[in-house]
Amino acid sequence: METEWTTKIVETAEKNQGPFFDYLRLQSVSTQKRMIPETANYVKQLIESFGGEAKLLEDLGGHPIVYGFFKAGQNGNAEKTLLFYNHYDVQPEDPLNEWKTEPFEPTIKDDILYCRGVSDNKANFMSRLNAIQILSESEDGLPCNIKFLVEGEEEIGSPTIDLYLEKYADLFAADACIWEAGSKDNEERFTIDAGIKGIAYFDAWVDSAEVDIHSSKGAVVNNAAWRLTHALSSLRNADHQVTIDGFYELMTPPTELEQSFVEKIPFNGEKLKENYGLKQPLITEKTTWSPQAALILYPTMTISGMLSGYTGPGSKTVLPRRAQAKIDVRLVPGMDPEDVYDVIRRHWDAQGFSDIELKLITGEKAFRTDLTDPFVQTVLESARKVYGEDIVLNPNSPGTGPMHGFGEYLSVPILGSGTGWAKSGAHAPNENVRLQDFYQGIEHMIILLKDFGEKE
Repeated sequence: METEWTTKIVETAEKNQGPFFDYLRLQSVSTQKRMIPETANYVKQLIESFGGEAKLLEDLGGHPIVYGFFKAGQNGNAEKTLLFYNHYDVQPEDPLNEWKTEPFEPTIKDDILYCRGVSDNKANFMSRLNAIQILSESEDGLPCNIKFLVEGEEEIGSPTIDLYLEKYADLFAADACIWEAGSKDNEERFTIDAGIKGIAYFDAWVDSAEVDIHSSKGAVVNNAAWRLTHALSSLRNADHQVTIDGFYELMTPPTELEQSFVEKIPFNGEKLKENYGLKQPLITEKTTWSPQAALILYPTMTISGMLSGYTGPGSKTVLPRRAQAKIDVRLVPGMDPEDVYDVIRRHWDAQGFSDIELKLITGEKAFRTDLTDPFVQTVLESARKVYGEDIVLNPNSPGTGPMHGFGEYLSVPILGSGTGWAKSGAHAPNENVRLQDFYQGIEHMIILLKDFGEKE
């Protein structure tokens, strides 16, 4: 749909394609510490090249955080400041054999831009810079002050960001925050997230002997694989309910307003099965709550990986001496990662599995914006001007990010708006954004900034 901004947006995006593509080519894989300093410096230079002030913060350890600032224009509202959160780090590109293009070479095919990190989250950052440039060149200039916090550890759990938020709370102070997320769903409805789930991620392992043993001894010898399997199966029953005493009691019950928004969220289970090629029924067919409530309001208990014994070709008959597993628990408000560790530990001890080792390796708390905050309506109304009336507001995303610290140290309402779509493939091969969605993301940021900066 053509709007008053369309021509200017396309022209500006095309003019900035070179710097955007150079940004995408930087292989900023945080878990491998690949090209992190180079990318942080490039983000700083990008902000400066678009007319902003920028500096690197790296005095508290971890990967550098980039601070950016754009001052309100002469006719803008200098009393209002909007903070943008983004991250410059990306996931590894594996498996390489499933990519149809070079993972770190931006490639446009059929008006879709492919590259690792383009959806999560480099296109969102560039859409905001493009919007800032367009507004800066307009007659009225920027409608408000704008700040950026761009970190490089989101894909590894943002282990140091709260340290920076606490120390630099005054530097990042703002009236509201736009998060890095937000996309179109399977039915092309634009979705906005007003919060995010937390996470508690664990290593679990057990040793049953000093060496692997010939499997003929399985008549009398227990082994680590069975031991860990039984311990894991005690965490969740066949109806997919978590069976840990005190687990659900850690939750803060959702408000009636939050529940009412969840009830309005559309859900197409058949489309979901089609998109991912699901081979099993949805687990909510056996739960007492809806898929929408499961995604937004309830925690999860997931086995993300298992390793034990011989897994190569052919046969090798052994009783494995060690078994290991990765456990991913998505948290809702009220749940603290340390408390989740405690209830799992007590559960296993009570069930006779005190020999199972458990280590919390990363944790983040959940966050939800107060849905009565006026900023919620500002974001929704600005989105309707671009995407139409059929906007979906999630009280929180099913995914995880470091949003809780922004709420705790900056006390800002936070909503996510982005440029992805249902098949963007974040974290997967052939990650992409559609150019039209990228252009609409720029337009949404233009309108949001204008609406946000309006003087009362």
